[in-house]
Amino acid sequence: MSKEFSQILETIAGTEGVKMQEPMRLHTTFRIGGPADYYVCPDTIEELHKIIEACKKEKMPYFILGNGSNLLVSDAGYHGVVIQIYRNLNEIRTEGNCLIAQAGALLSQVARAALDAGLGGFEFAAGIPGTLGGAAVMNAGAYGGEMKDVLREVTVLDHCGEIRRIPVEELALGYRTSVIKTAGYVVLEAVLGLEEKDPAAIAEKMNELKEQRVSKQPLEYPSAGSTFKRPEGYFAGKLIMDAGLRGYSCGGAQVSEKHCGFVINKGNATAKDVRDLIDYVTAAVKEKFGVTLETEVKFLGEF
Repeated sequence: MSKEFSQILETIAGTEGVKMQEPMRLHTTFRIGGPADYYVCPDTIEELHKIIEACKKEKMPYFILGNGSNLLVSDAGYHGVVIQIYRNLNEIRTEGNCLIAQAGALLSQVARAALDAGLGGFEFAAGIPGTLGGAAVMNAGAYGGEMKDVLREVTVLDHCGEIRRIPVEELALGYRTSVIKTAGYVVLEAVLGLEEKDPAAIAEKMNELKEQRVSKQPLEYPSAGSTFKRPEGYFAGKLIMDAGLRGYSCGGAQVSEKHCGFVINKGNATAKDVRDLIDYVTAAVKEKFGVTLETEVKFLGEF
């Protein structure tokens, strides 16, 4: 770590916006993770741009963090700069039947804005614990809906530092992937195309999906959401259950008894506990059913 580099970041984001050795367990839904060398919260897209340029100039690794869902940070932390955007870059506005939101807006906030505007089509995302930027990158989906159904355009920062608008037709949205992910672009803003709908009907649908989520998912424990991608022709949770792994634990990490597709932090789990459990589950399912599970969870740092 360098005090000089910290001062460079502070010049851009202010002293309040920069921390050193910040525990990442405070910023992930898993409540797991060692310290980031530098942790910075830009207030504007201009600040975000300048921070990324500073990292590139100093050859400093950086990671764009949303709400910290779908992420496991190493016990050793992250040797670089974590740039968290959801705290500040979260403005949402309505134009006709479109919602335009910055990448840091939580999906729950976007869904609420859609409800308030009487715009339907985003109800599926109301309970996903992430940001709009992350959802666009991963083409997030739930309960029969996906981001590709509502995205119209995404504004990104490319590798050359240029701001580009990419229409949905050019995003190559697939199962938990997009051109944003494969190219490593940084999402700045997204336009959602929705449809006029009775607010009461929107609220009813959101409540119905919330009840399903609460009844079927282990929301009472820290986790990164669904741990594994859906294997073609199978359901990861059922494969894990049929392998006899319901409730199986490694240290403080456990295969949820409520939904076997979730690895949960049962109490003071380390990143190593979670990684060891994921590896064990993957090997057991492969041996029993010949199916290779892939993780939805991203790994940050050294494992």
